[in-house]
Amino acid sequence: MKRRALIAGNWKMHATLEEAGRLAAGVAAACRGLEDRDVLVAPPFTALAHVAGVVKGVPLLLAGQNVHWEEKGAFTGEVSPAMLRDAGAVAALVGHSERRQLFLEDDGLINRRLRGALAGGLLPVFCIGETLAEREAGDTFAVLDRQLRAGLAGVSLA
Repeated sequence: MKRRALIAGNWKMHATLEEAGRLAAGVAAACRGLEDRDVLVAPPFTALAHVAGVVKGVPLLLAGQNVHWEEKGAFTGEVSPAMLRDAGAVAALVGHSERRQLFLEDDGLINRRLRGALAGGLLPVFCIGETLAEREAGDTFAVLDRQLRAGLAGVSLA
């Protein structure tokens, strides 16, 4: 199986609807004619549906910046796979370093998010990585191994 490069841009907590629309139009224009790689953007949740409209017909993948493992429920501030798909997303970031460090999401929680994305029909963009302190301590490969094993627990590649 031939691998395709994926270029992904996480817009984080930047861009109003107007700004997101302009940025999306620029990215879409730059992606026209690209056939040897995939391009994915992850705008803020508030701009996802707007961006989906702006890039309609362009081979640009849209992702949510996070995803919950449940389709519905009393989970204030979370977004379900169905909500992401409804807004135009085909993917979701899972395990981003800021979610791990600032919001204390551990490997078990990230595994639930990853499995929830898959069950909900989304492509999970599984993020792993060490902190600067872990790198300086020489723990990079141990951290990455732990994150991969825990994050993919219970996931079948078939």
